[in-house]
Amino acid sequence: PSDKRMFVLAAALKAGYTIDRLYELTKIDRWFLEKMRKITAYYTLLEDLDQTKLSHEDLLRAKQIGFSDKQIARAVKSTELAVRKQRQESNIRPFVKQIDTVAAEWPATTNYLYLTYNGSTHDVQFPGGYTMVIGSGVYRIGSSVEFDWCAVGCLRELRRLNRKTIMVNYNPET
Repeated sequence: PSDKRMFVLAAALKAGYTIDRLYELTKIDRWFLEKMRKITAYYTLLEDLDQTKLSHEDLLRAKQIGFSDKQIARAVKSTELAVRKQRQESNIRPFVKQIDTVAAEWPATTNYLYLTYNGSTHDVQFPGGYTMVIGSGVYRIGSSVEFDWCAVGCLRELRRLNRKTIMVNYNPET
C-alpha cells in the first residue's frame, strides 16, 4: 500500500483487470472496487469527447461523480477555465448540505456544512450581510493552533463592531 494505490487501481481497471482479480490481489472490498470501476469508466467516456461535445448531462454527471473542473478539462483536452466557464453557463453549481451531528436528538448549534453536486436544494439559507473569516485549514508545519487563535480574535473584534460573522475552515483537528 502507498499513497498511489488508488491511481494504480484505476490504471489496472483501465487495462482490463476484473473486479475479482483485483480483489484477489488486494483484498479490497468488491463494493469499493466496483465504485472505482464506475469512476474509471466514466473518465474513459470523457476522454472520448472533446469540450465541444461535452453536454450539460455529461458535465453534471462528471461533477456528481466527483471530478474537478481540472480533471474534466484534462479528459476532454481543454482547460480548467474553459470547463469552469461552461459549467457556470450551464448553471451547474453545488448545493450546500448540512450534517446532523446529533442525529436529531436535539437542535444542533454548530453548522457542519459541505458542498455537493448531488442535490437540488440548499439545506441552509443565505441571508447576506455577513463578514466571512477564512481559516488556515489543516495543520501543517508553520501553521497550527496560533492561526486558529488569530481567526477567533478576528471574529471577536468583528462581533465587537456589531458585524455578523461566519467562519469557514477545514481543519479536522479542531
